[in-house]
Amino acid sequence: METAFYVLSILQIALGLYLLLQGLQWMYYTRRRNASDAGFYAPRTAVLCSCKGLEPGLERNLTTLTEFDHQNYEIFFVLASEADPAYSIVKRVAAGSRPKAHVLIAGTPVDCGEKVNNLRFVIEQLPPDFEFLAFTDSDGRPGKSWLKRMVAPLSDSRVGATTTMRWLIPNRSDLPSALLAAWNAPVATMLTEKGKNFCWGGGSAIRRSLFDQIGVLEDWKSSVSDDYSLTRALHHAGRSIMFLPDCLVVSYVEATFASLLEFTNRQILITRVYSEQMWAFGFATHTLYCLTLLLGIGLTLGDLAAGLPAFHHAMLTFLPVLLGMMRSSLRLAAVTEVLSSLRSQIMGQAWIYIVLTVVIPFLYVANFITSLITRKIRWRTITYELVSPTQTRILAN
Repeated sequence: METAFYVLSILQIALGLYLLLQGLQWMYYTRRRNASDAGFYAPRTAVLCSCKGLEPGLERNLTTLTEFDHQNYEIFFVLASEADPAYSIVKRVAAGSRPKAHVLIAGTPVDCGEKVNNLRFVIEQLPPDFEFLAFTDSDGRPGKSWLKRMVAPLSDSRVGATTTMRWLIPNRSDLPSALLAAWNAPVATMLTEKGKNFCWGGGSAIRRSLFDQIGVLEDWKSSVSDDYSLTRALHHAGRSIMFLPDCLVVSYVEATFASLLEFTNRQILITRVYSEQMWAFGFATHTLYCLTLLLGIGLTLGDLAAGLPAFHHAMLTFLPVLLGMMRSSLRLAAVTEVLSSLRSQIMGQAWIYIVLTVVIPFLYVANFITSLITRKIRWRTITYELVSPTQTRILAN
């Protein structure tokens, strides 16, 4: 067991140093992007937002979509039913919007996710003069320059799509909300300047002609994941996805232990179905980290109980943890530069994004194990069975 620990700890230290270097590169890229000028490129853009149910700050979230400094856009809010609790709020926001805002009812989905069905419904009847599509979620709160910055890189036709990521801020000081924010934080650094990125449904933009050309609507007919299906279509077409850390979207969250597990299990199962290679890599790295930490703690406590020197075991156990905390600190420094107006609030909760991330891999491992034993997810009151990337069953609504 001791030999296994030495091997694992050396691997973890090497991986930690590599990830720390990546963290530095991510921070410098974020700073460059944040200091860049979006320019004056303002093509006609449709902002698409699927809504379902009430969530913290919903009206303020939707109102931010009406305040972009992009001069040539319209908003399309879409729900499955007028009976949705969010409908009256959506109508009120649309009525008070400065840019033209539409409210559409898509109806009940069949063999696909409700969000996917909503977006398909809008795009299928979208006027042809819209050159670009920008996707966002009702639980996010993007900044005023978000749309301009999301669309600007697409003036280069070599860029297939742009994307960004969410940054969760707990509304409450309870443990489930803190764990959810800590669980999500490392996802932001999975997207890089030159990596094989994936689209995030709460913040992506694409040229309309390319969207039609790569057949996304056809893929969506049987999908539960709008973003992974869009990603797969872009990768199959050999088109790049540009990550824009300067467009990070804030989302204020409140969680219970039940909703925490529902959300995190859903994300990992969707990843397993739509991106099995990414899922396998994540499973392996998180499992090895947890195993190393548990072995190290066990050996250190055993040494102390036997009156033996424990420093070497403690050091090899703590060093990967320290490297992880250093990387988390770099990520947090970069994020607070992008979200400068929220710096004091985010730094007031820095322990969530730095200290709590030390134990988050154990939650990830639980999510990975769950994804091995079930293909069912619950998403906004609907239960789905994810049979394959091209087959979805709705089990309960």
